[in-house]
Formats: sequence, C-alpha cells, structure tokens
Amino acid sequence: MATSGGGIRGALADYFDLDEHNTSVSTEVLAGVTTFLTMSYIVVVNPNILAAGENAPGIAVAGLSRPEVVSMLAVVTILAAAVATLIMAVYANRPFAQAPGLGLNAFFAFTVVGALGVPWQTALAAVVVEGLIFVALTAVGAREYIIRVFPEPVKLAVGSGIGLFLTIIGLQAMNVVVDDPATLLTLGGIASDPIAILSVAGLFVTFALYARGVRGSIIIGILLTTLAGVAVTFAGLVGPGTVAPAFVRNGGFDFSLAFAPRYDITPLAGAFVAGLGDVEAFSFALIVFTFFFVDFFDTAGTLVGVGQAGGFLDDEGDLPGIDRPLMADAVGTTIGGMLGTSTVTTYIESASGVEEGGRTGLTALTIGVLFVFALALVPLATAVPLYASHIALVVIGVVMLRNAVEIAWEDVTDAIPAGLTILVMPFTYSIAYGIAAGIVAYPVVKLASGKGRELRPGHYVLAGAFVAYFFVRTSGLLSGAL
Repeated sequence: MATSGGGIRGALADYFDLDEHNTSVSTEVLAGVTTFLTMSYIVVVNPNILAAGENAPGIAVAGLSRPEVVSMLAVVTILAAAVATLIMAVYANRPFAQAPGLGLNAFFAFTVVGALGVPWQTALAAVVVEGLIFVALTAVGAREYIIRVFPEPVKLAVGSGIGLFLTIIGLQAMNVVVDDPATLLTLGGIASDPIAILSVAGLFVTFALYARGVRGSIIIGILLTTLAGVAVTFAGLVGPGTVAPAFVRNGGFDFSLAFAPRYDITPLAGAFVAGLGDVEAFSFALIVFTFFFVDFFDTAGTLVGVGQAGGFLDDEGDLPGIDRPLMADAVGTTIGGMLGTSTVTTYIESASGVEEGGRTGLTALTIGVLFVFALALVPLATAVPLYASHIALVVIGVVMLRNAVEIAWEDVTDAIPAGLTILVMPFTYSIAYGIAAGIVAYPVVKLASGKGRELRPGHYVLAGAFVAYFFVRTSGLLSGAL
C-alpha cells in the first residue's frame, strides 16, 4: 500500500490517491514501463502504415522522400501519444494509454486516401471533426449513456474477446502464427524461423516468471528476448536485421544505421485546415461517420475490457466515472488529427500495465513521460523488436480469457451475444466488429426467446445503428458516393 509523505514520491501519492487505490509509486511506474514497452511498436508501425510508398497510398509530402515522411510521422505519433496519455493521467486518473489506433490508421491510408481518393489533408480534417464531435457528446454525457446501455453479456465478454485479439496479434508478430491461403492461418516455422524460435523461448520464460509471481515478469521476458536477439546476431548465428535492430552487426555495432528522426513536422501539423477547404458534405460526412463508429466502440470496448481486467467495474458492469477517460480520448483524437496522424484511441495494451498492478493515472503519467523521452531517443525507443514486445500481448491475452467465467453461459440469450463478441473480434481483427455482433444479436435472441421485457429502448437503437453502419461499410455506398 502506498504511504503519503514528503518529497516527490509523497506528492505523487497524494495527487493520484495511491492509498485509496491500494498501490504504490513503484508499482505504478513499473506498470507504466510495462505498457510502454508493450505498445512502443506503434512508433514504428503507425508511420509505415500512414506514409505513402511505391504501391501503398497514404501521406506524401512534396519534396520529401518516404523515409523522411516516415521519420516525421514517427515524431507526430510520439507527440500525439504523449499528449493524449498525459491528459488521461492528470484529468482522468486512469492507467490507460493512448496512441494512434491500429486499424484506424489502415482505414485512413488504404480506404479513405487510397480506395476513395480523398486527399490526406481532408482525411485529417475528418479525424479532427470526429474528435470535436466526441468532445461534445462526452460533455453532455451522451457517450457515457450509450456505453451504459451496452447489453450485460457483451460487457462481460469484451475482456475475453480483447484477450483473443491481443493473442493473435502477438502470435503473428512472433511468426508463430502465419498466413495460409488454404486455412487463413497456420503454425509458423517454430523450429526453423529465428524470430519464432526466440519468441517461443521468450514466451515460455515469461510464462514461467509470471506463474511464479515474479515482479516485472513481463518486462524481464521482453528484455531477455531482446538481448538474446542481440547476442545471436553479434555472434553471427543469424544475419543482421533479422532478430535485432539494424545497428547490431555480426561481431560489432554500427550506430550509423540507427533511425535518425526528422523533427520538423510543419508539413503535417495543421494540414487539416487545408483539408477543410474543399469538402463535399455528404461524402465527408460518411467518412466522419465511419471513423466515428470504429473509434467510439473500440474505445468503449477497451475501457470496459481493461477495466474488467483491473477490477474497476461496478456491480452493473460499468466503469465508474467513465466520462473522464472518454473526454481524454476525445481530446486526444482531436489533437492527434491537428498534429497530423490518424485517430488516437485508448490502447488495449493498457491491460499489460494493469496486470502489473497499475491502478491510477500515475501509470499513464509514466507512459506519457516515456513517450516524451522517446522524442530524443527514437532509435532506443524502437530498439525492442516487434516480436519481443508482443510476448506481453500473448501473456496478457491468455490471462484475460478468465473474464469469460462471469458470463451466464447457461442462458442461451446471454451466451449467443457474448460468444459472438468474443469470437468476431479476433476473426475480423476488430474490437468494434465484435462488439457490434454482440449488440445486434442481443435484442434478436431476447425477442425470439420471449424475453423482450428485458430490453430497453437503447438496445434497439444501438442494434439499429450498427445495422446501418455495416450497410454503409460493406455495401459499397461509401465508394459510390465519392
């Protein structure tokens, strides 16, 4: 338990109410470091998704090469994540981290800019407008109300669904699960692929440490796996760049190969203003609509799922004081779009820090500060290989499956929406789609079983809204309008 006292430690304990949450400064900092390491991949992944390439749509700046744009976007990604997470820390006092969301960045680059031919400046304008709408809805309590009318089995299933989602993301990054044209997924070369070999070894070391209750087991596992990759590369057992950063060479280090960030982000920051200058109202509204729905329910699902993992939910399955983290998320999205990146959202990787004991905004403060430090040390911030950091996702994903025990599986009208929520998330690679499947199924099975009296008007409204969303998203209407 935390103890208040003098100095910085006492001030932090008092500000974040550590005694009330039965935690300590050291626990919160450790949790923040864990979450940061787990989600640090976004510094590399987000720029590479958003930057246009030879055969890839996205953000392209006249007079700059793709590596320069990638470098700029890395800085913007860090700034957006740092600002949004710091707002979460000091305003909401929750251990939730924020950054540009995976899936939303792909929709931004490949669908809006690529398939629909919308200028990237206009796409950024849509992100900013979406964020402002979120701010307004959160201020009047509308977002909180919508989340409160989530069907109970869907709420209880979100944590397990996110667990499966985390697990498949992690296993893919570790090359344990790979694409297969016949079965979609299959087992990777765990006896021949260096990444898979190191990943599996690191995963089971981490599982063993976690099972023994070793403090910081996830961090230890990630760092041991990273060092193992450096060692085998240095020893010449694998080629450079395979399992370690590019500057690690056979028998030495070449730091001239380290990532050199470009800090001048003026071509991106404020670009949304130009995007507002030439907007066709209907098509722009459809783009905002799609960003809105995916981000809204990704965030809602993450807050409920991570809240469940941390024991934050009340007896009704709601997250008390959810309006504050929702507002932090809304402001983060707005700032991210203004800086020049796709929608900022609350990260499911926050679960890794919560599992390490994070309970307050001090965890988020630690994450935000680490992102700020990463501005000066981008090469070091990205030195942990993707496969090593994703060990945490698999460990936490497996642990989060236990949340499913609270679902009333014996009641088929609860089991069907809960089961769809859990299964659709990893199969469609989307938290939002899993939640949507459960919400649409809930009134259908309740009415069919004669339990319509358990439904509220909000259940019908949510289900109808998702039916409309899926129609817009999958019917080609969005493409036909542009």
